[in-house]
Amino acid sequence: MYGWIIYNGHLQSDAFLTFANWVSDAGTKKGIQIDQIKNNELLVMLDDETPLLSSGQQRPKPSFVIFIDKDISLARQLESLGIPVFNTSQAIATCDNKVEMYEVLHQANIPIPKTILAPKIFSKQQNIAFESFYPIEKALNYPIIVKEGYGSYGEQVYLIHNREALIEKIQDIADRPFVFQSFIQSSYGKDVRLYVVGDEVVAGLRRENTNDFRANVAAGGKVMPFIPNEQQKQLAIAATKAVGADFAGVDLLFGESDEPIVCEVNTSAHIKNIYDYTGVNIAEHILALIIK
Repeated sequence: MYGWIIYNGHLQSDAFLTFANWVSDAGTKKGIQIDQIKNNELLVMLDDETPLLSSGQQRPKPSFVIFIDKDISLARQLESLGIPVFNTSQAIATCDNKVEMYEVLHQANIPIPKTILAPKIFSKQQNIAFESFYPIEKALNYPIIVKEGYGSYGEQVYLIHNREALIEKIQDIADRPFVFQSFIQSSYGKDVRLYVVGDEVVAGLRRENTNDFRANVAAGGKVMPFIPNEQQKQLAIAATKAVGADFAGVDLLFGESDEPIVCEVNTSAHIKNIYDYTGVNIAEHILALIIK
């Protein structure tokens, strides 16, 4: 076997490099060469004879690709060449756009916060009929979560307390996909992230933030190891399967009676925090799944 791990060449953060390094190291332990490749080293060319242009060294066709980027077109091109890609381009696309992700989870009967999809608005310059959004106030009650379709680290998630703030936020993000959600007060500043690989939850973290409604580490949340109960594990596995992912970080909220509610499914969740707090090397589990 011979593999590639593809990450974004323009995001030179330690988190992406660590993921790639650990996957390569896991391959070395198994006697499998796994080359690290930046997505911008492979240019998609819509041509039958030369489907990929390489700006790096020429490499043989891999047996598999571990894809930790969101370059969906590149992932699709690799799949079109008959290369197994983990996660698949469809799973990445589904989770990259939270609007689509919530639709898919709902269709699979996965519990999510009550969600209303924002209607399409082409630009901020349009005359927005703000009164058409007022029924949301009765359906969800303030405070309301507004969440952009594309975003990371909780930075595109907003807690809205009144109509004035609602109108202002709609005006601000009108040209992007977004959703409205009920605010799960019982999960204020706390959630859990479970890392699913295949049919198994291999590790878990609990995140808490006393200064923000978001538990994300980027928002100041503190992290600790977490051992999920069976209900939480089964829900995380079901959510991962619903979006078609082979591995994913599943964020769960705490409902009023502590019942788990899926907040998000992330197909490129970072693995260093998991290792730092639990000692579990997710890269080894991912490679074991691929070999299996």
